[in-house]
Amino acid sequence: MAAKFAQGLIILVITASMFAVCMANKDWSSGFNYSDGWSRFGNQCKNKTQAQSKQILVGGSEHWHFGFNYTDWAFKNGPFYINDTLVFKYDAPNATTFPHSVYMFQNFWSFLNCDLKRAKMLANPTQGGGEGFKFVLKKWQPHYFACGERNGFHCNNGTMRFAVMPMLRPFWPWP
Repeated sequence: MAAKFAQGLIILVITASMFAVCMANKDWSSGFNYSDGWSRFGNQCKNKTQAQSKQILVGGSEHWHFGFNYTDWAFKNGPFYINDTLVFKYDAPNATTFPHSVYMFQNFWSFLNCDLKRAKMLANPTQGGGEGFKFVLKKWQPHYFACGERNGFHCNNGTMRFAVMPMLRPFWPWP
């Protein structure tokens, strides 16, 4: 019984937080037209929030390659928000480069151990070229990413992996 109450309380807090974000994004200068109902409000709120989402190039100008510390990069480039898009750019495999891929782990323990059997391949070695592989952070949960090539060597050496926890966008003006 207590577990169900706690679960309901969490859902209520999350719902209230999301409503507060939408209310803060409402363009009050145009007034609120009650005859349009909540569908107009909901669409306007959604559009304002999506307009704030960003495309973030993983690794910045370094892109996705072996030998770069992506945990440090994620720490320095956070926070990340729900609906932001991570862009993984890497060269297609050739005679002078190692292939890369993008895997996502289900949990922290699999990520910590680079357990590729419990990971899902999001992008193969050819999908990082051109505009790169894009992943939208849609859920409010930790996301664990790594390169799975060379039987996990790129992940196991500790540099080609990182975790992000997307946050809800602040509903106050952010400097």
